[in-house]
Amino acid sequence: MRSGGILLPITSLPSKYGIGDFGTGALKFAEFLHNAGQKIWQVLPLTTIDSGCGNSPYSPTSAFAGNYLLVSPEILIEENLLTEEELEKISAKYDFNKGIDRVDYESARAFKTEILNAAYKHCMKNGSSGSKFQSFRKKTEWLESFALFSVIKQVQGGAPWYEWPEDLRHKDPEAIKKFKTEYSNEISHQEFYQYVFFTQAMTLKSKLEELDIQLVGDMPLYVTRDCADVWEYPELFNLDEDLNPVTVAGVPPDYFSETGQLWGNPTYNWEAMEKQNFKWWVNRLKNLLSMFDKVRIDHFRGLAAYWAIPYGEVTAKNGKWVKVPYEKFFACLKNNFPEMPFWAENLGIITPDVEELRKNYELPGMLVLHFAFGNPADNPYAPHNHTRDSVVYTGTHDNNTSRGWFENDATEEEIKNFASYIGRDVMDGYIFTSEVTRLAVSSVTDTAIIPMQDYLRLGAEARINIPSTPSGNWSWRMREDAIPDGLADRIKAACKLYGRI
Repeated sequence: MRSGGILLPITSLPSKYGIGDFGTGALKFAEFLHNAGQKIWQVLPLTTIDSGCGNSPYSPTSAFAGNYLLVSPEILIEENLLTEEELEKISAKYDFNKGIDRVDYESARAFKTEILNAAYKHCMKNGSSGSKFQSFRKKTEWLESFALFSVIKQVQGGAPWYEWPEDLRHKDPEAIKKFKTEYSNEISHQEFYQYVFFTQAMTLKSKLEELDIQLVGDMPLYVTRDCADVWEYPELFNLDEDLNPVTVAGVPPDYFSETGQLWGNPTYNWEAMEKQNFKWWVNRLKNLLSMFDKVRIDHFRGLAAYWAIPYGEVTAKNGKWVKVPYEKFFACLKNNFPEMPFWAENLGIITPDVEELRKNYELPGMLVLHFAFGNPADNPYAPHNHTRDSVVYTGTHDNNTSRGWFENDATEEEIKNFASYIGRDVMDGYIFTSEVTRLAVSSVTDTAIIPMQDYLRLGAEARINIPSTPSGNWSWRMREDAIPDGLADRIKAACKLYGRI
C-alpha cells in the first residue's frame, strides 16, 4: 500500500522548555500529520546522548536507555507527578527564549533533571505511581546496569568507564556491591528517569495508532566506546584483556574520501553473539519496537560485513572487511520478528551480497533524490529507476535541506540535469524544493518521506547534521508558528493525486 510520511526529530518539535518533547508539540504535530493524510512519522534515534559526542543520537551511551530530555513536564502534571507551581518555580530559573529555533541542550539537561527529581519525590509518595515504577524496574532487564553505569560516571566526574578505577572498570563484585549500597538513591533516580521516558514514549505511540499513523524509529548500528553495554558486556565486543578495543568501526576509502572514515566505535564480537543466539540484538530490537512500529537500521551493510580498523590507526585505510554470520543472524531475527518491521539504510557503495540480503528479507531500502541528478540516466536514485520496495526521500538528516542543497551544494550540471528532467528551468531554491518534493511523492516507491524542513521550504539554517563536524549539529527546532495555513490540505491533495491516500 502506498503511503506518505514526514521526517521530523522529536528534539525539533516546538516547546517552551528548550527542546522538543513528548508533550503538546508532539500531539499537535500528530494532528497535523493526520490532517495532511500522512501515515508515517519518522524520527531519529531516541537514545541517550552525551554532550562530549556533540549530542549526536547516533553516538548512544546505551543501546537500550532513552533520552530523558524528551520527557514532557506537561504530562508529568497530568499524571500527578508534578504540580503547576513546581513547574513554574523551576522553569523560572531558565531563560529558554520561547521563540528560539535551536535546542538549548545545556539548559534542557539541568531543567529536566530538576523536573524529574521533583517528580521522583511525588512518585515515591504515590502508591499507584510507585507501584507502576516498581513493576517497570522488575521487568526491565537492562535498567539496573544502565543506572549503575550512569551514577558511577557522575561520581567519576564524567570520565569514560575505561578511565575509572580498576575495580569499577572491571566490575569487581565487592566494589560494585559497595557502590550500589552507597549510591542506592541516585541509582533509583536514574531508573525513574527511564520509567518516565518509556511511559511517555509508549503513550505517544498509542495516540499515533489512534490516528492511524505509524512511528518509524532509527537504530544506530554501533554504540560508542563509552557505552553502558560495552562496560556491562565486554565479551560481546572486540576488546583485549585490558578492555581496550582490538578493532574499531568505519568505512574504507572511496571516491568521497581518500582515507575512508574512522568512526572509532568498538566492533562487535559476532562469534560470542552467535553463541548467545544473538540475545543482545533481539532484546535491543524488542526494546525499540516497544516505542516504534518500524525501525530503520542505520549502516545496514555492517550486518553483512564490517570494515575493521586496528585500534590506534589514525585513518581508516588499513582496515579490512570481516564477514558477519548474517545467515544465522537474520534467521534469528525472522524467528523473533516474523513480520521483519525494519527498513535498511543502504546508501553509498553497496555490494551485491548486501542487496541480496535486504531483498531476501523484503526490507525496504532508501532512495535519496539529492543524489539523483549528476548523471540521471542509469542512476538508481533518479525517479525513473525507482523500485516499489523502497522508501524515497528528498534528503535525509545528513543532507542539507532541499533549498539549502540547491543554493549551496548543487553543481551546475546537477541543476541543469534537474531542469531537463522536469522540463522547466529552476531559478531558485523555493521552486526546486517544490519540484523535488513532487518527484518524491509521485515516485513509484511504496513509501515517500519528506523532511519537514522541505515542506516548510527552509534553507541551510534548518539543516540537522553536517557529517564529520563535531559540533553545532542536532539543534534545529521548528518554531511554534512555522506551519502555514493550508499546508496540511496541500500535502493531502498531492498524496491523494499520487495514490498515497
